[in-house]
Amino acid sequence: VQLQASGGGLVQAGGYLRLSCAASGRIFSINVMGWYRQAPGKQRELVAAITSNGSTNYEDSVKGRFTISRDNAKNTVYLQMNSLKPEDTAVYYCNAHITTTHIMGVSSGNYWGQGTLVTVSS
Repeated sequence: VQLQASGGGLVQAGGYLRLSCAASGRIFSINVMGWYRQAPGKQRELVAAITSNGSTNYEDSVKGRFTISRDNAKNTVYLQMNSLKPEDTAVYYCNAHITTTHIMGVSSGNYWGQGTLVTVSS
């Protein structure tokens, strides 16, 4: 299984970006998908998460500005980030809990995409 993230970049404060993360491989089902971020010198933190039935939760500082969504047919999760602030600058990682198929049956695990850098200038 691979998670391929894209959409990061440099944007001015008040601007917007949309991150995407597509899962591929021998996927049976995907439960929770989410986005984490890690700023320099800080621990990785959960930004937003979405379940397979669309339930969402957000870190307090992004509520009202960020929107997480997913396309189950495409095994893809998105993060629409509006009204960006310099403090949103970080490497953003997608994460998914995925059940995969293999010759012995199915198994579940937690998978990470490669990070994508978001830089917000003041």
